[in-house]
Order: sequence, then structure tokens, then C-alpha cells
Amino acid sequence: MSLPDEMEVVEIAGSGGPEVLTPARRPVPHPGAGEVLIRVAWAGVNRPDALQRAGMYAPPPGASDLPGLECAGEVVAVGEGASWRVGDMVCALLPGGGYAEYVVTPGAHCLSVPKGMCLQQAAALPETYFTVWTNVFDRGGLQAGEVFLVHGGSSGIGTTAIQLAREWGARVFTTAGSDEKCAECERLGAERAINYKTEDFGAILKDVGGADLVLDMVGGRYIPENVKLLKEDGRLVMIAFLGGPKAELNFAQVMVKRLTITGSTLRPQSDAAKADIAKSLKTNVWPLMEVGKVGPIMDQSFPLPEAAKAHARMESSAHIGKITLKVAGG
Repeated sequence: MSLPDEMEVVEIAGSGGPEVLTPARRPVPHPGAGEVLIRVAWAGVNRPDALQRAGMYAPPPGASDLPGLECAGEVVAVGEGASWRVGDMVCALLPGGGYAEYVVTPGAHCLSVPKGMCLQQAAALPETYFTVWTNVFDRGGLQAGEVFLVHGGSSGIGTTAIQLAREWGARVFTTAGSDEKCAECERLGAERAINYKTEDFGAILKDVGGADLVLDMVGGRYIPENVKLLKEDGRLVMIAFLGGPKAELNFAQVMVKRLTITGSTLRPQSDAAKADIAKSLKTNVWPLMEVGKVGPIMDQSFPLPEAAKAHARMESSAHIGKITLKVAGG
């Protein structure tokens, strides 16, 4: 396949708001050993992209400085040792570089586009499903019958966590910022969606005996509330700090209830760790996706040159589910 020398991209011109996202041209990258080059049809938009744009989340060493942590498209070149073939349609977790017509990523971080799913939907899968699987099931150890609380239920992470926890037989509770968002969360399988602007999520969880597991992307004042509402041997998993990373906490509660507090970020993890998550998803989640039991909830899409509008929508928190960018041939 003949490839161009240059490609259209959106780069970060300098730390700041959405307006610093700037269309540009860059050389087309080439895959190294174990890597694949993907012609990007669609790219997902995620909170870490905005943090990077704001100068608060630097790419790991060796990663592209372009934003974009997930995509779907066609494999157009294969490095030595990669298991994919030219022409394969994949969705992929990326170390960066997704806001571009072409991107390189380890072949082990790619998954086949699920049967019956379009490329736009597939582009909305990797970042959220990798994150939810490793934090809710690997770190959090969610089991059938347990009470699970996920904050931010209408986000990409939240809508994914609700569906997967529901399929695992958990009792799912969530918080969201409007009655419309709460209704969508309950449609997806939440037993109770709590409008945090008008209701006390701590009191509601205590009324059902507390939570076994909390997945929190808010932090700040939510942290002590999460600890209070956890049952004995409960687990708190932190994945972001939209409300700030600091809180005053009574650790006597942690000791008395034998709580576990943990957390992770996905991007800095090793290639091997991400490959293991991909294998788990292929085994445990992709079969559910291919029969329509779980899948991405889609919000708005924007052309790649309008990435700034996509970021503005995400940061408005008006969206429900995933925002995507139409790139090449989408």
C-alpha cells in the first residue's frame, strides 16, 4: 500500500484552553518492531486529552506529543513481530497521537472491531474499557451481588462501568448531575442514579447498607464521603481528581473497616500491562459486545479540524457518553 509522506493532525500549540488545539501537518510515522500503523477513521476524545492540552498530563517518554489515546481504523503497515495484517480493521489503545490521519501503536494494544459495530463506535471503546476493566475488576475485584457505586455515571467511564457491573451481577448505584443523565444511567442498568446536585449520595448508600466498591473520578470532598459509606472490607478505587487530589481523611475508619484504597492511571503503565488488559477484554468483554449486551454510549462527533469544539463540549459536562472525532474515511 502506498502511503503519503505527510498527514493532517491536530496539535497542541501551547498550554491552555480548547483554542490551543491547532490543525497542522506532520510526517506519517512508521511502525517499529511489534507495532502497527493505523489509518485512523475515528478517534475518541477523553479527559486526559484535555489535561494534556492544559499542560497537566505530559506524554510518557517516547510517545507522540499529539493528543488522542484511542482510535479505530485500518492497519496499513506492520512492524516485525506484530500479529496483525495489512487490511485488518482494529480499535486501539494509543500512547498518544490519535488526533491524526495515521498513528503507530503496539500491535498487542489493538483489538478487532466487534462484529456488527461501526468504526465510530469502536473508536470509543479502548480508553474506557481498558480503564474500567483494570480498575473495577482487577484492582477493585467486583463480584456478583456486591453493591457498586460509580461516580460520574453519564461519562464514558461511567456508562461503561454501569454496563459491565450490571453484566457481572452487581447492584449498581451511580451519581450524575441532572435528572436526564440519571435517567440514562438507570436505563443502562443502574439500580439507582443519584442527582448529586439535589440528593445526598452518602445517605442513600447507607440506606442500602453501604457499598462494597466505589470507583471515583471526582476526588476532593468525595474522598471522605466514599470512605464513610464503604462496608467492612470495602474498596475505594481512584482514577481521576476532577474535584482535586487532596482531602482530609479519618484513617481510623480505614483501619476499623479494613478498607482498601487504591487507584491507577492507564497511560503510564507498561506495554506489557496494557497487553494483558487487552487479552482480558478479548476473553471477557468482547463476546458480550458482539451480542449487544454492552457497548459505547455515543454523544456528539466533530471533524478532526474542529477538535477544539469537541474539547469545549467535554469540559462543559453536557455530554452523555463518548465524544468522537471523524478523521480519515470515517
